[in-house]
Amino acid sequence: MPFAVKTVLIVFNVIVLFLNSSGQSGDTKMTREEYILQYKDIAIQEMKTYGIPASITLAQGVLESGDGNSDLAVKANNHFGIKCHKGWNGKTFRMDDDKKNECFRKYKKPYESYKDHSYFLTQRDRYAFLFDFAITDYASWAHGLKKAGYATNPRYAHLLIKIIEENKLYEYDHYLDPDYTPVTEASEEMPPVPITLSLLENESPITGEKNSRKVYKNNGVKFIFAKKGDSFYQIAHDFSIYTFQVYKYNDLEKNDLVKEKQLLYLEKKEEKEPGALSCNQRR
Repeated sequence: MPFAVKTVLIVFNVIVLFLNSSGQSGDTKMTREEYILQYKDIAIQEMKTYGIPASITLAQGVLESGDGNSDLAVKANNHFGIKCHKGWNGKTFRMDDDKKNECFRKYKKPYESYKDHSYFLTQRDRYAFLFDFAITDYASWAHGLKKAGYATNPRYAHLLIKIIEENKLYEYDHYLDPDYTPVTEASEEMPPVPITLSLLENESPITGEKNSRKVYKNNGVKFIFAKKGDSFYQIAHDFSIYTFQVYKYNDLEKNDLVKEKQLLYLEKKEEKEPGALSCNQRR
C-alpha cells in the first residue's frame, strides 16, 4: 500500500476514534430529567424515614452535584457537597471550593451520600427548626437551609425553589402513601419502606394512659408518637419506666434527640417480629 494512502487511512482512523470518544463522553453526561428519575425513589424513602421533603433532597442533589455530573459527584459519589467536618472518619476527596484544597466526604455509592445527607440534617441542632415546617412547605425549608448556613450562595434558597417548581418536584412530597414501593438501582441496599400509622387502622389507641397520651399497640407492643419537646427522661417519667429503657427499646443512643412525631416503643420488641415499625419513622 502506498505511503500516502496509509497516511490518509491513519489520519481517518484517528479522526473516527476522536469523534467516537467525544460522542461517548457526551453521552455519559446525565440530564436533569435522568437525574431526577434515577434518584427520586431514594429521596422519597428518606422523606418517609426522616421527614425531609423529597423535593428538597432532590433539588439539593440536582444543584450541588450539577445533575450528577460534577467532579465531586462522579469521583466521590458526594451529591450534596458535604465537607468532612470534625468527626468524619470515612474516605475523603480534596478540591478547591470556598478555600483551596478543601476536604469533602467520599462515598462508595451515591445511595450512601443520600443517607448521610439525611443524617447530617437530623443530627445537627442548627437544622432542628426545619422540622417544624410542614413537609409540603418546600419554600420554608429552602429558606431555612440558607438561614442555617448550609450554603454560602446568597441565592441558594431561590435556586432550590426554582428547581423544585420547574421540575414539579413538590409532587413527590405527597408520596406518603404506605402502598408506594420505591424501585431503584440501589433497592438491594435500601431498607424496607416504614409502615405508617394508617396501616394500623384496626388498632385502636389505648386511652386513659399517663398524661392523656395516646398509646398504640403493634403486635402487642405498646408505642407512642413523641410530642414536641419530648426527651427520653420525660417519656420515662410519664410512663414510669427507666430512661435507658426508652432508648434501648428503640435502638437509639442516650445522646440522640427525640423528634416530634417520632415513633417510640415503650416495651421491648420481639426480635424480627413481622410488621414491626421503624423506631425512626415519622408521620
